[in-house]
Amino acid sequence: MKKHSDDRIGVTGDLFENLDDAADTSVEKAPAKRVAPSKPTRADTLDDTQRLLDVLDRWVERGWLRTLDAAFARFLWSEVRETPPLLLLAAALASHQLGRGHVCLDLRATLDDPAFALSLPPDGPPLAAESEPPPAPAEVLAGVTLAQWQAALDTPAPVADGPGSTPLVLSGTRLYLRRYWQYEQDVRAGIERRLARSAQLEADLPPASVRGALDVLFPPRDADARGADWQKLACALAARSAFSIVTGGPGTGKTTTVVKLLALLQTLALNRAGGDGHTARPLRIRLAAPTGKAAARLNESIAGAVARLPLDGLTDGDALRGAIPTVVTTLHRVLGTRPDSRRFRHDAANPLPVDVLVIDEASMVDLEMMAAVLDALPASARLILLGDKDQLASVEAGAVLGELCDRAHEGHYTLATRDWLEAATGERIDAAMLDANGTPLDQSIAMLRESHRFAADSGIGALAELVNAGDAVGVAKVWARGFGDLARVVSSATDDAAFGALAIDGVAGDAMQPRRGYRHYLDVMREQRPDADADADTLARWAAAVLDAHGAFQLLCALRRGPWGVEGLNRRVARLLHAQGLIEPRGEWYAGRPVLVTHNDYELGLMNGDIGIALALPGGRTDAPVLRVAFPAGDGSGGIKWVSPSRLQSVETVFALTVHKSQGSEFAHAALVLPDTFSPILTRELVYTGITRARAFLTLVVPEGRSVLDDAVQAKVQRASGLMTGLVGGSARG
Repeated sequence: MKKHSDDRIGVTGDLFENLDDAADTSVEKAPAKRVAPSKPTRADTLDDTQRLLDVLDRWVERGWLRTLDAAFARFLWSEVRETPPLLLLAAALASHQLGRGHVCLDLRATLDDPAFALSLPPDGPPLAAESEPPPAPAEVLAGVTLAQWQAALDTPAPVADGPGSTPLVLSGTRLYLRRYWQYEQDVRAGIERRLARSAQLEADLPPASVRGALDVLFPPRDADARGADWQKLACALAARSAFSIVTGGPGTGKTTTVVKLLALLQTLALNRAGGDGHTARPLRIRLAAPTGKAAARLNESIAGAVARLPLDGLTDGDALRGAIPTVVTTLHRVLGTRPDSRRFRHDAANPLPVDVLVIDEASMVDLEMMAAVLDALPASARLILLGDKDQLASVEAGAVLGELCDRAHEGHYTLATRDWLEAATGERIDAAMLDANGTPLDQSIAMLRESHRFAADSGIGALAELVNAGDAVGVAKVWARGFGDLARVVSSATDDAAFGALAIDGVAGDAMQPRRGYRHYLDVMREQRPDADADADTLARWAAAVLDAHGAFQLLCALRRGPWGVEGLNRRVARLLHAQGLIEPRGEWYAGRPVLVTHNDYELGLMNGDIGIALALPGGRTDAPVLRVAFPAGDGSGGIKWVSPSRLQSVETVFALTVHKSQGSEFAHAALVLPDTFSPILTRELVYTGITRARAFLTLVVPEGRSVLDDAVQAKVQRASGLMTGLVGGSARG
């Protein structure tokens, strides 16, 4: 081994695992030259390092593995020549798992189902012409036992079982890249510290001090209201917790609940006499969301929720209302980004100046970001997470909210918690939700259970519930129930009649009336375009109107590649709109082009997930129109950020949007397009998330022939992780 190689592996391996998404685009580059094109046997592959590296290169060529992953394995071999091939294979797969959202590689799960170890088609690019395909993971791993794989990983230079500088960490059957093992340790420890502090908060907070304020904030409900008021219970639970989660589906009132919770916390703070003789002060509260789109959406609703707060009867209601923030910013802005760095300005050495941090759409927060948040929070600060536990997790590694809320539906509240909550709220928890062995984490989670967005006769609500329950039979029957907010369109990859009617005018199957399609925002863009002498305010109002109209309809899909993915659908829609004379795509940039920001741009103040539209600003009498891209300001002001197209380096056309990228958004009419071939990423969570992006009307687009909907509804996401090990006394997911 080379001199100082332990240090080099620790540093360089760390670099490999943190290269950004740009590495994904390199999978189609030609791999290193291969010596033997013939298909290797299992023994050849795992007994000969060069053969294994050749297989990894061929997987890269097929798009099954990222270039980054194969390079990581090759790097380990260059540093430690005695590294067994089975270890190099595990290293490549562990790196690859990060790109698929897993925190680690679970060896046991991989041996049980090797096919899901890689991004096998149709996720990858089209297959290259080749005389013989490379061996699949099942062939390479045939006959390998868990004991053999663990024995191969017993190589101290690249692998350790805990703290150290090795690039890999093996914990039981889970293999991590070190950085992500450390994130998991940090998140678990940070939550545990706050759960321990919650016990003291509860002891210092008599239920009677909470009851009076909650009775004002939650007026008596109608006599026909069923069950407990979970919004009220959620406020009480969070008031006594340093770490709390409020989860619930669309329209269950998470925003309303958190606004009332903040009013409760401020009331308690302002009524509390300063123990050091100083006057009690209001809490310093920050509101954050993972993306600019999610922040903008919360900004739109939270100011109204604060204005509607029923504060009569609470001390100095006007001052209390003014102490509740209404501006939401991205987590990146809250933590303070540093150009060209993954680190933030705020950390343990420079903590955030806050008493309460609220994070909305927390299902989108990945493990790395959650570690950064917990690191930057002062020990005395509260952390409140809001989100839908059943939505898709972050594109990045980790499903933190989903894992933490795994037991939320059943409650698992102790008798002591029930008694405290009843005294604080007057609400009684159903006996089925009691558990004498409930954990401290269980006592800090509240699940909202009544949807106010979807009425009892809502097809969207019914379909979302059936998908969430994994009821494929019920899903198949829902289309015959005559719901007025659901439609189903069958289309082929070459049939532009039905698909075009949907994309352009929102015409959805046998729906009683057409809904808005993309023609709507393009008509607004053209018809409301200001005169050449328009001032800045007029231009901003026009841009805001176009952006608002664009939000009336959105095509959503599961995949990036192929005719039913983002790339194919974007080309198809652009062609259809051009044929109708609605756009003139003479080059990359044209008026009406909707674009999605794909990487954070701190200089421009644009975040991954922000959506803008290219507009031709009217010129003067002799000047030609100037093309600028309009983005929502994202600061709660309702303003517009104008950006020159030449400054946008990481954007893509977004007539079609992946369901992952749509999180934090909602559309009056959403059309969910399913592919014609099943893929591992087609899961119940993806379908549920796509369905619940629709606010008023949902169209499901399925290709002719076999539908993959049944398979997707029955496939549930299970991300490999060890976060819950020790935290609630359960076992890790794998």
